[in-house]
Amino acid sequence: MITIGLTTWSDHPNLINDEQRPVQLSEYAAVFPVVEIDTTFYGVPSESTFLHWVEQVPTSFQFIVKANREMTMHPDLDQQITEAEREQIFRDFNQRMRLLIATNQLKTILFQFPPMFNATHENIQYLMRLRSLMADLPISIEFRNMTWFDDAIFPELEEFFSDLKYDLVAVDEPRGLTNSADFILNAQTKIVRLHGHNQHGWQDSGMQWRKERTNYRYSTEELRQLATKIRASGATDVCVIFNNNGGHAAAGNALELQQLLDLHFANLAPRPPQQLDLF
Repeated sequence: MITIGLTTWSDHPNLINDEQRPVQLSEYAAVFPVVEIDTTFYGVPSESTFLHWVEQVPTSFQFIVKANREMTMHPDLDQQITEAEREQIFRDFNQRMRLLIATNQLKTILFQFPPMFNATHENIQYLMRLRSLMADLPISIEFRNMTWFDDAIFPELEEFFSDLKYDLVAVDEPRGLTNSADFILNAQTKIVRLHGHNQHGWQDSGMQWRKERTNYRYSTEELRQLATKIRASGATDVCVIFNNNGGHAAAGNALELQQLLDLHFANLAPRPPQQLDLF
């Protein structure tokens, strides 16, 4: 089964005929069966927030939830926390995930590690500890450091991930940079994340770096090549997430890939009038 979704739901105006307002989750769920939540990277939402999200979508709708930045060892120069505080974040996060487990709507938890998280003994130990901190919850790992893909390390990494029941995310992003990684798509792949190929924006350090990094529109030929790779991978349950939304291209690219793969998603939310001409 192949599913397609986007990172967040509110900033995709072409899902609502370019109306200049936030897209509602219920409107998004009328088009796509899965979404990646990234607000959890910055803080752990309340239980009522998660319950409110669940109320707005069909029972078959799935959530990919991004791990909090303190769980992925992102440096924060403004606020250093203790290990006890980090463990409390893990406990709070796990408690929220149980709400989605109870409704069978948690696709996976995305651990997106920073570029400085390289293949060291210390970091491997942290990945091992992660499983005990997360109990039996589903985990997908995204690296942004090429040392994990070294020929001497990657074969053992695959076995290591299999033992811990981790999924290695297939990441499409600019190649050959210090903060990018290889695109590995195989039969074991469960999550594919598409960031685009904006090399200049990927290295941007200005005020709008987040927007510039993902400011990219995939061409039809690039999407055709991706569709071919997905079919050839042998993956039986893969979810493709478009994160190339710096210029609002993600939704259009996702809909085009859906057509190229001839996918028809069942059990979506009722489609409001402004979405009737999307296809």
